[in-house]
Amino acid sequence: MTGSAPHVVVVDDEADARAMVGDYLRMHGFEVSLCDGGGALRRRLAEITPDLIVLDLNMPEEDGLSIVRDLKGRSSVPIIMLTATASPIDRVVGLELGADDYLPKPCELRELVARIRSVMRRAAQARAPSEPARPAMQQEAQQGARQGTPQGALPGGRQENGLRFGRMIVDTETLRLRDEAGAEQILTRSEYALLKAFLDNPKRVLTRERLLDLADARDPEAFDRAIDVRINRIRKKVEPDPANPRFIKTVRGMGYVFRPDGD
Repeated sequence: MTGSAPHVVVVDDEADARAMVGDYLRMHGFEVSLCDGGGALRRRLAEITPDLIVLDLNMPEEDGLSIVRDLKGRSSVPIIMLTATASPIDRVVGLELGADDYLPKPCELRELVARIRSVMRRAAQARAPSEPARPAMQQEAQQGARQGTPQGALPGGRQENGLRFGRMIVDTETLRLRDEAGAEQILTRSEYALLKAFLDNPKRVLTRERLLDLADARDPEAFDRAIDVRINRIRKKVEPDPANPRFIKTVRGMGYVFRPDGD
């Protein structure tokens, strides 16, 4: 980012749409770079690290989904997708690849600004350092260590650097999942949001609708299926046997329940 204003890169092959979005964002205090496709975006990213990317999904040379896949494989910069014709499944795929939000085109520019600010707030919260342990919590952690509790453990399954369940720790700073042996797996933002919803509501049956709210999902029609897809992806990362889950269990006809002890 250059300067103090948040820097947004707008990627759209339509020059008029690109310029209109850029002008509106500048009016609302953003620094803006305009790119006409994936190649121009990558060249710009070699020069700067923006705070957010607004990306059109439907471009002739390289489609937006392949750009999302490439960027999220090597960067944590938030992405908002703009789509004029993409089906719900395209939006689901984009979100599962790690995109942070989407809007249909043509979009209400005031809503785009609101979505940008919302996504940037969530990204800042995810990057924020964990709150230092209070003295009483430090004493409890020390006492737990003397009694055989793993080092760094805090009451309620919380760690100084994350949240613990079973043999797994969710690092809330880096959005990584690691086991007691130190092996790490990267969580997408959508996976992290859903897993945190479970961690914040242990042993409570959560309907798909409730999970939509807790995970800050946007499109109930698209996300009803995406919740199931995302849970299957999380199970592959946290369950010893994903086909017979111990932690995230299906409650037939109702939704899902998270069992932090794996019972």
